[in-house]
Amino acid sequence: MENEATVVSMLRIGGPAPAFKAVTTQGEINFPSDYAGEWVILFSHPADFTPVCTREFITFASMEQEFADAGCKLVGLSVDGLYSHIAWLRTIKEKIEYKGKKDVEVNFPLIEDITMNGMGS
Repeated sequence: MENEATVVSMLRIGGPAPAFKAVTTQGEINFPSDYAGEWVILFSHPADFTPVCTREFITFASMEQEFADAGCKLVGLSVDGLYSHIAWLRTIKEKIEYKGKKDVEVNFPLIEDITMNGMGS
C-alpha cells in the first residue's frame, strides 16, 4: 500500500546491529558483516571541525591500540561528506594539539551520511 507506514524497532543493547553499506574514509564497509566475530564501537558526532568532536576523535585515535588489544574496532559516523572528513582528519594530524597529543592520525573508518538516510549512501 502506498500510504502504509514503515515500522522501525528501537535498537537494544545486546540486540543485532542493523545491516548497511557505507562509504567511509577507509573505503566502503558492509556493516556488520565486515566485523563478524568482533566487538565494534560505532559512534557518531554532529559535525567535522567542531571543538568537542575534534577532542573526541583525538582521544579515540590515541587509544585505538588499546581498543584493538581488547578485541574492539572503532567506526565513526557523521552527516558530513567524505571530502570534509578527509580534510578534517588531515587537520587533526597536521595542526591540532590536545592534552599533549599532536600528530594524531585517525586510522579507523569515518562514515559519511550526508543524506541522513540510514548510514551511508
